[in-house]
Amino acid sequence: MKGILLLENGQKFYGTMLMDEPAVGEVVFNTGMTGYEETFTDPSYAGQIITMTYPLIGNYGVFHEIDQADRPYAAGFVVSELCDEPSNWQCEGTLADFIRAHHIPCLYGVDTRAITRAIRSHGVMKGVIVPETMSEEDVQKLMAKPLETQVVRQVTTKEIKHVGDGKYHVAVMDYGAKANILHDLVRNGCRLTIFPAETKAEDVLAINPDGIFLSNGPGDPRDIPYITEEVKKLIGKKPIFGICLGLQLLGLSLGGQCRKLTFGHRGSNHPVKDVRTNRVYITSQNHGYVIDEASLPDNVVVTHRNLHDNTLEGFEVPDKQIMCVQYHPEASPGPTDNLYLFTQFVSMMEDK
Repeated sequence: MKGILLLENGQKFYGTMLMDEPAVGEVVFNTGMTGYEETFTDPSYAGQIITMTYPLIGNYGVFHEIDQADRPYAAGFVVSELCDEPSNWQCEGTLADFIRAHHIPCLYGVDTRAITRAIRSHGVMKGVIVPETMSEEDVQKLMAKPLETQVVRQVTTKEIKHVGDGKYHVAVMDYGAKANILHDLVRNGCRLTIFPAETKAEDVLAINPDGIFLSNGPGDPRDIPYITEEVKKLIGKKPIFGICLGLQLLGLSLGGQCRKLTFGHRGSNHPVKDVRTNRVYITSQNHGYVIDEASLPDNVVVTHRNLHDNTLEGFEVPDKQIMCVQYHPEASPGPTDNLYLFTQFVSMMEDK
């Protein structure tokens, strides 16, 4: 069935719908040349229509051991070429079948690089994927549907979970944690108690963890002030490590200001500089918001900056035992360049 991606500025992009299911969401683009399955199953994409700039998608099929969540949470998927004959020794099926199984609207045969240019020019926009035959009235009704702001509630664990049996007991605040993050914590000698996102700080501290991890997750951190209030109560009580949304919540909790990026940072090839060592890392990223460095208090030490736009990518608060980064070290584009951060967190727990 022929379909259309319609952006809120009126631009239309034509392709073929994998299923007769419409979608509405914030349209974003990802520049990664590999990793489409990890992208597709990353809970941080909840509520978003993902456009892949790399044209060959699905060429190595799917391998469920690398899924980052129990299911995809994206609102939709837009690709140029959707391969139906994958080739890989680990392949367990086609990406198309995986998308159908989870009923995620998908538009393929699209000029995704033209979509990317549109988003780079105008910024991220709301969009809809609809059949070409849908009436204009129904299309506009779908476009008028407000975007969900409480997406963390969709992706967080619904109950407390326990993972690993290592020496260091870490309380994980699950705002949409990727599986690889949990694996890397366990590999570094941690045993995890994973809490739902809205757990009260008092309940987290009651288990007397050695450290606290604040995970990645979807959406605007300013939409969840009730979570920020609980993070404030955790600061200074235990060593804290935050990634992505975790950094943003820490920044807000410390009195910092957050703003939305024009088109975000999403991909596996973003250069980030460790300002302490002047070493540049190639990083995986997925965020649409950033903490303004100038708004943070004087006891915050900036550790990392993005070399594309000089935005804040990491900071520490030594007197509060806080460390955090905006990018995703667990995605391993290096592949092991950024895993030192997990070791650093363990050292911080040892020294507490």
